[in-house]
Amino acid sequence: MEENDVIRALASLAQSHRLRIFRLLVVAGQQGLTPGALGEALALPAATLSFHLKELSQAGLLSQQRLGRNLVYRAAFEQMNGLLAYLSENCCQGEACLPMQAKPCC
Repeated sequence: MEENDVIRALASLAQSHRLRIFRLLVVAGQQGLTPGALGEALALPAATLSFHLKELSQAGLLSQQRLGRNLVYRAAFEQMNGLLAYLSENCCQGEACLPMQAKPCC
């Protein structure tokens, strides 16, 4: 992942509504959610939700698919994993790190 992509993704997630939207979509998995379901879950007006979905999409963190009359949004897991890999690339000075250790390595 390129540094500019990382900056764009982190900037997009650095807003409470967008972070909450993204986390809901991660939980939803490949099933995804419609804007109506997202708006209802987060109590966001349609125009506000649309703005935030556009920002997350432009950062590459969401995908969108039309199913009949509905749009379905999904978290872009490959992009999310690329972001996490970039952030932890030099963790533990290159040594293997076990995620659930009592004492974190980093």
